[in-house]
Amino acid sequence: MTTRILFVCLGNICRSPAAEGVLRHHAPTLEIDSAGTGRWHVGDPPYGPMQAAARARGYDLSDLRARQFKPGDFDAFDLILAMDTDNLHQIEAMRPSGNATPVELFMRYAPGAGFDHVPDPYYTGDFDGALDLIEQASSGLLAAL
Repeated sequence: MTTRILFVCLGNICRSPAAEGVLRHHAPTLEIDSAGTGRWHVGDPPYGPMQAAARARGYDLSDLRARQFKPGDFDAFDLILAMDTDNLHQIEAMRPSGNATPVELFMRYAPGAGFDHVPDPYYTGDFDGALDLIEQASSGLLAAL
């Protein structure tokens, strides 16, 4: 059985598509997607500066498009990974009754990183720092699978 993983951030234009691109690069046999809890950017490609930072590391995000998280994602994925606690709480608020799909903070897979979340580079401007954390957590996630 293929593991199906969904990454979730706020707008689905920086952190979660970057995580999707990084994990797809390192584990092409996994089913991976990303979504945002907000709807502002639905249909948009990842944010230009995030695409550029990812491309500099060999990750191509150009074919990704933002979509909004929906309750049906609980049934479509085996693991849902939130980029921060606000998004984790928004995801949990949409959980269908009786559903047991795990929802976790992505950074739990990088315990030595010194962060419990991936800071949003849309606001911080630190796209490389976000990618550093995403790469660390991706390595930990792959080791745990």
